[in-house]
Amino acid sequence: MTIAENIKRVQEIIAQACVRVNRDPDEVTLIAVSKTHPAEVVLEAVATGVQHFGENRVEEAENKIPVVNARTSVLLMWHMIGHIQSRKAKNIVPLFQQVHSVDSFKLAGKLSSLAVERDIRLNIFLEINVSGEEAKHGIRATGWESNPGVRESVWLEVGQILTLPGLRVRGLMTMAPIVENMEQSRPVFASLTALRLGLAESFQVDLPDLSMGMTDDYPVAIEEGATMVRIGRAIFGTREK
Repeated sequence: MTIAENIKRVQEIIAQACVRVNRDPDEVTLIAVSKTHPAEVVLEAVATGVQHFGENRVEEAENKIPVVNARTSVLLMWHMIGHIQSRKAKNIVPLFQQVHSVDSFKLAGKLSSLAVERDIRLNIFLEINVSGEEAKHGIRATGWESNPGVRESVWLEVGQILTLPGLRVRGLMTMAPIVENMEQSRPVFASLTALRLGLAESFQVDLPDLSMGMTDDYPVAIEEGATMVRIGRAIFGTREK
């Protein structure tokens, strides 16, 4: 299937998931994860109407994003979805309009300083590890619903980040474990949805977005409230080396 056909199929699945839970498909933003794929392939997706793209490596993005932007008149939104080393934070702000992988107060502080220097407000998501997987990044929040210590730790770190200038916290992001059946991911997505509600109520802030769901599990993520899904393989096929 072509990229255009793949995108149409993904959009159909998004719409079907929304129908099942009485949501408007316009509430869900498709982020085409273009990491490892060349500019020419990204431009094929742009031609179908996709405007949101996700990258996870700064070095690759520095070469790709300017090329893509120069070859289209469409105003694209670039999302950083990968782990960010503190020393690479300075490279993020000029390239990306939204950063999904802010996993600590330390990183948020660096991005805040850089945004203030450029006199902008950078849209960020707080990456939350609700699955408990040690290999995953994110603010540790496993069992926040029942463990007062975990809850206190999460609220403390989030509260500190919310005070930083130059940042607009759009919401939360998580990555579910790799599982055989997407239904096994549902508790992870439900936990993040509940956490967003709890944080928004406690701090009296608007956290409009939930970035969760990828190729293997995005229908379930949408059913549990995702407003942004990060889809790579279902659109572009197997990653290029």
